[in-house]
Order: sequence, then C-alpha cells, then structure tokens
Amino acid sequence: MARFRRRKRLRPGALMDCWQAGLPSPRTDWRSLDFLVVDAEMSSLDPQQGELLSLGWVAVRTGAIDLGSASHRVLRASSSVGQSAVIHQLRDLDLADGEKPESALDALLQAARGRILVFHNARLDLAFLDPIACSCHGTPLLLPVVDTLRAEQRLLSRRSMTPRAGDLTLTGCRARYGLDGHAAHNALGDALATAELLLAHASSRGAGICLGDLL
Repeated sequence: MARFRRRKRLRPGALMDCWQAGLPSPRTDWRSLDFLVVDAEMSSLDPQQGELLSLGWVAVRTGAIDLGSASHRVLRASSSVGQSAVIHQLRDLDLADGEKPESALDALLQAARGRILVFHNARLDLAFLDPIACSCHGTPLLLPVVDTLRAEQRLLSRRSMTPRAGDLTLTGCRARYGLDGHAAHNALGDALATAELLLAHASSRGAGICLGDLL
C-alpha cells in the first residue's frame, strides 16, 4: 500500500477526482470491475532522452471490451522524433498540431476515474506519465495498476518456465493464448491488444479470480 501514500499536496483536478473515487477491495471479482487499458508511444525508451508522443486507451467493463470508449490522442512534440518515426509511424508533421501532454493526461484521468489502470510494461509508460502528473498535479499518479507483462511473468514462474527472448512482449504473450497478431506501435492498437490479453489471461485462470490476483 506504500504506493498510495500522498507525498505532496495534491492540486484540485482530474487526479484528485481519481483518488477520491476510492479503491475497490483486492478481493473483488475482476469481472465486476471496470478497467482502463492504456498504451503510450514515445520517441525513446529512455525517459531522460525521449518524450511522450501519443496515448491510446479503451475500457473493459464486466469482462468485455467497450469499443465505444476507445480514444487515441496525438501529443505535440517539443523536438524532432528523428528515426523513432520508423517504429511508431508518427512524423514531425503529424505531431505539429497535437495537444499538450497535460491536456491528454487530464483526458486519460477523466476516463480512468473509478477504473483500474492496465498497461503492458507499466514501468515504462509510467516513467513518462508520472513526470507530467508531477508537473500539473504536484504528484505522480499513485493509482493501482495491473501490468499484464508482470502478470504473465508471474504465471510463467508458477509453471516453472523461464521466459525466452520475446516471450514477455505483447505479441509473445498474446501468442500463448492463440490471439492473432496486431498492428504494433500504435497506441490505440496496442491498448486494444492489451485489453484482449487481459481478458485471455484472467479467463484462463478460471473462476474466482479477483483483483488482487491481477495486481
């Protein structure tokens, strides 16, 4: 629970609203909860060198993906994306009219109110999101997060399986459940692919899976 300690005075706004929504019990059946599955694209994997370029998210309600909730936000870049455009297909001209990172984060937080955040490799995405939250809200997000990468890592460990190269990528994890390939490195496409992985992972573990089993 140390993750939820408030280290600074929180400014009023979307993040405060998320905190005030409260936390469900870890014993809550996962199918009764709402999740918000999020993906981010960056110009570099190093938070000190790169910046956030796009965000995509989609809600999962009562064990099903709500396609009507899907959102894709392109952010304004402060410098050229350089060769990283080859990966995420976002060019400098695509980002010229993008929205401010603070605006995109607030839209994400409004969608996240009352929901559990889900990422594939949460550590990476939060390394870019938390500094923006600190800048406009005075604190990191400090919200409960399901990380499908870590969930799959724990599952392989319980099966005494050592992950090989690529086994814990989004594509590698999806392949274990027979999920089709997807168009990688598009924030919304990866968010949808992660949502499918979440459902496959939780459903494969049978009845009685609760939030605490996923966190």
